[in-house]
Amino acid sequence: MNARILITLVLSTIFLSGNNAQMNLTKLINPFRIDIDPMERLLLVNIENDPDTLYTGFEPQVFNDDINGTGQLVIAWRVDGKVDVYHQPGLKLDPEKYNIAGKGLANILEREMPDAFFFVDESGVQAQYEFVDLHGRLISFRISENHPKKRKPFGLLAPMGDAIENPTAMPLVLLQDFYFVRRRHSELELSINGRQHAIDNLPISIDRTKMTFARYSTKPLIATFNPEFSGVMSNIALEQNQKIVHSDDYRINLAWKEDRVFIKSITRNNHIYPVVLHFNDAFPNIADIENNSIFKGEFTIKYHPSTGKIKGIYNIEKINDEISVSIIPSKGWRPKHTKFSLRFLYTVAKVFKKWPSTYEWTATISIENDQFFMKSQWNRPGR
Repeated sequence: MNARILITLVLSTIFLSGNNAQMNLTKLINPFRIDIDPMERLLLVNIENDPDTLYTGFEPQVFNDDINGTGQLVIAWRVDGKVDVYHQPGLKLDPEKYNIAGKGLANILEREMPDAFFFVDESGVQAQYEFVDLHGRLISFRISENHPKKRKPFGLLAPMGDAIENPTAMPLVLLQDFYFVRRRHSELELSINGRQHAIDNLPISIDRTKMTFARYSTKPLIATFNPEFSGVMSNIALEQNQKIVHSDDYRINLAWKEDRVFIKSITRNNHIYPVVLHFNDAFPNIADIENNSIFKGEFTIKYHPSTGKIKGIYNIEKINDEISVSIIPSKGWRPKHTKFSLRFLYTVAKVFKKWPSTYEWTATISIENDQFFMKSQWNRPGR
């Protein structure tokens, strides 16, 4: 065989191999998204039993990241269920993020808070805030905890989503290193326009210690699951039998049945701990679903082991080239019980475990010119 024929054969083999590789590519359509809002620390102080004419509680938050900037803010929870946000000049905030808090955002206002601080040391919480509200009133509060007993924090999914009337996403306020400010060996003061207000107390003891209802986390993670979307869906090219794909901050684990791919889990990485959407029954690739097909299965959303998990079901149906998908966290939040007092608290205050089960995500996916178009929304039919 001469050299020219040999080169031709080699080039033909390479060309055909390339074509085969292209023919073996599969298009993965992923309808799931988990957005992360970074935060350093979180504190909540309630005065619902001794309320102001406008406010029932305050929520300081500390930031140091590329998205929000560096500084602190205070969410002021209003009597009407809405929120006002007071923030230091160093923060660059998106007002839309606060529309999912309570009944929505009323005002967002920049304020100087030169002496503001909030940190947690071996003795507990040390915090101080002072600012002028939208009516020109001075709001001031201080917490100084000096307890000799070692803290015994735990994990929690905060029931923030229960207050939202018209959700545009499912809020997941995941709190590691969560604890309450203890009553003894603590100084707590809160005044509005010169009037002192009593900070609420927790009605039960935890770790054989009486607690205030002021609570905090040194490792909060604010995630929003599947924000409402209307538009063309992106796709990911897969090779046949590819088991893992990395896309931005996501890791997607896949399973194959013959030549069809299914999603086993989606992991959203972040700076604290990954959030995982796991499908007990693997979720079929949208691009592979045939007409007159129905799929049902269960899913779990999990984070750090201390914060428990959310469980629910999914449903998929395709008729006349239109796909309907629903995600319902029907089993609510399953906490990790580490204390008898917490088991009692979650049993009595049913909102902790129940609120996710009142949410439902629905999406309609249509195919136009080989593109997948999705329109999704959240409702609360179980409220």
